[in-house]
Amino acid sequence: MNSLKRSGISGFTLKIIAIISMLIDHFGSAVVEKGILKLPMVAQNPELYAFWNQTDRILRAIGRLAFPIFCFLLVEGFIYTRDVKKYAGRLFLFALLSELPFDLALKNGLFVPGTQNVYFTLLIGLLVMVGAAWCEQHGKPYLAIPVILAGMLAAYLLKTDYSYKGILLIAVLFVFRFERFLQCIGGAIAISWELTGPLAFIPIWFYNGKRGKYSLKYFFYAFYPVHLLILAGIRYLLLAIWG
Repeated sequence: MNSLKRSGISGFTLKIIAIISMLIDHFGSAVVEKGILKLPMVAQNPELYAFWNQTDRILRAIGRLAFPIFCFLLVEGFIYTRDVKKYAGRLFLFALLSELPFDLALKNGLFVPGTQNVYFTLLIGLLVMVGAAWCEQHGKPYLAIPVILAGMLAAYLLKTDYSYKGILLIAVLFVFRFERFLQCIGGAIAISWELTGPLAFIPIWFYNGKRGKYSLKYFFYAFYPVHLLILAGIRYLLLAIWG
């Protein structure tokens, strides 16, 4: 394990893998599914439709790697943050900033209150870890169970992206945070409802515990709403020209 920590993948590299995977996934959802497949020239051509439909499946399969990596990085961020309140505040701020882009790109509407973007899921996951850690520090680890269940219920009721399953994944990664092997196995099982999701734990296994040469913290925070706006713009342009 020491050799992995010296020569493995840095946190920066994991973030790059995650955002590229997320971009691929969202291109499939926002542009292919809600744009290209809706174009008359595609919908009325069986061969062209089959090509883009299969392409979309591949894109979405690749995209399943993003969320587990982001959840893992959330746990790492919680472990090493100097100020969890500021951490939570950043997640909440970008959750608010991302809601409109999320609705435009992935829900095909200007305001869709029935679903909330993934930043809300990550925020609830962070709060669950805060509560679980408090229970551990006060010698009451069993109380972490209702804390986790409450977080899962909150995500379900708020209809956040990945819902209660996302909170369960974060909780599993947190519980096994000091045992990488168990963390990867438990995480892979927790995300196994996504066919290719467990593959995310291959690069996670090789994480070396280092931040990396570059931080670009706010770039990664801002990437989510910005790329969603761009993808929504591409789709609306396609539909306006050829729709």
